Amino acid sequence: MILPQGPSLNPEQIREITAIVESFGCHIQPIVGAVRTIYAIVGDERDELMINRLEGLPYIERIDRIQSPFKLMDIRSDLATHKIAIGGVTLGRKLLVIAGPCTIDPKNPNYFYETAQAVKEAGAHVLRGGVWKPRTNPYAFQGDDKSLDILMEASRRTGLPVDTEVMGEDQLKLALDAGVPMLQVGARNALNYSLLRQIGSAVAGRKTIVLLKRSLHMGTLNEFISAAEYVANFGNPNVILCPRGTAPALDGYRNHPDESIVPLLKERTWAPVVVDPSHSVGRASYVPACALAAIAYGADGLCIEAHVQPSKGIGDDPKQAIVPSVLAEIIRIAREIWTLRRQAKAV
Repeated sequence: MILPQGPSLNPEQIREITAIVESFGCHIQPIVGAVRTIYAIVGDERDELMINRLEGLPYIERIDRIQSPFKLMDIRSDLATHKIAIGGVTLGRKLLVIAGPCTIDPKNPNYFYETAQAVKEAGAHVLRGGVWKPRTNPYAFQGDDKSLDILMEASRRTGLPVDTEVMGEDQLKLALDAGVPMLQVGARNALNYSLLRQIGSAVAGRKTIVLLKRSLHMGTLNEFISAAEYVANFGNPNVILCPRGTAPALDGYRNHPDESIVPLLKERTWAPVVVDPSHSVGRASYVPACALAAIAYGADGLCIEAHVQPSKGIGDDPKQAIVPSVLAEIIRIAREIWTLRRQAKAV
């Protein structure tokens, strides 16, 4: 990773360092930060001659070599000071809450509008809503393009930024064209490297945030973080890691709850961690305990399914969505745990 003397390199300097690294089979990927642009060396950066040539340039402060599967997401990288903000919250400085229905019902948009207002009043910062949904059964409701208009209308009415899942290039384009600020990659696509590359390329140069869920099948932590590297590798490091339970399921829960991996992730990566307790346990009555445990473990936020009338919802809502009053109580207690945890850490 190349750190310049100033805030960024000029075009002539970029051409010079590019020529050097390309002669060693690598290439340069600029990562634009709030204060300084750094330049990732993508490829094998172990060649001493390449490093010596770069370090000898008068406009280079230093070269940091990070030998890990994920150079950009590694906690030792110079992106460790990078901050992600949405909905008035800078992750790591304040608890982030994402909430809303599993699936938007295009035939009953008022449920979504009412839920959007209710989760805002409960204290949520970002509105979630499924426009398109992956389904195991090909005959189940797969979502509807029309729901994207409902999602964005709810955003306009409440002022909340929105989060929705994309599963392919067409959906990605529609979501970005509509102005969706947070794209979700679900558990079934978390290791779809072709899609991750497409998303990374599409959000390069944007402020768009990618909420990356952990793969459905029990993957290693390095595998999870490396999936985020696929997105960040195109120049946009605004990636949030989202544990959401894995397979095989723990008897009685929808999945195997994995909020306990938060401290392990934070030892390896600077990326914020936002836990989804709804898919983890799969039942509304279990969600509060799972959500609060995630905060105790050190999560930076929560992504929770909520609906004003879960029984009237579609998708997963009838079983695992909580009502707004429960959401408000979770947020209240989670903020207390957040404060206590930070105080304990400071001792």
